[in-house]
Amino acid sequence: MHKSLILLLLLASSVQQVLAHSETPQPAASVLKEQTAWGIAGESGQVTRSIALRMSDAMRFTPDQLQIKRGETVRLIVHNDGRMLHEFVLGTEKALNEHAALMLRFPGMQHDEPYMTHVAPGQSSEILWTFNNAGEFDFACLIAGHYQAGMRGKVRVTN
Repeated sequence: MHKSLILLLLLASSVQQVLAHSETPQPAASVLKEQTAWGIAGESGQVTRSIALRMSDAMRFTPDQLQIKRGETVRLIVHNDGRMLHEFVLGTEKALNEHAALMLRFPGMQHDEPYMTHVAPGQSSEILWTFNNAGEFDFACLIAGHYQAGMRGKVRVTN
C-alpha cells in the first residue's frame, strides 16, 4: 500500500506541472513586446534564420551553445524528445537563477512570456526573438529540478 501512495503522489505532481504550464500557443497580437537585457520579442517578417533545438529527459538541450549576431531576429524551434514536459526560457543567468528558485518553492506557478515556451512530450514550439543587445545570455528549462540537473545553455550575441 505504501508504494501505491507514493505512485499516486508522483502522478498527482506530474499532472499539476502539466496543468500549471500552458501548452496553448498565444495569438501573435497578445505578445507583449517588452525590452529585456537579452532582447525583445520578434516579428515573423524580421526572421533571418531558424535554429532547431532539442530537449531530452537526460536534462539536456542540443545544441546547448548558440551564436547570434546583434540585431538578428531568429525563430527558435524547440522540440521535446522526452516523455515529460519541458520548457525553454531565455534570460540572464541572474534572472534564470531567481526564476528557478521560485519554481522550486512554487512548482505550480503559472507564467507565460514571449521569451519562454512550454513543450509537451513529442511536440515542438517556437519563439521569435530579436537579440538587439550584444553579450552572453542563457537559456534553460526551469521546471523544478530540471535546471538544477543541468538543463541549460548559452547564447553569445556578437556585434
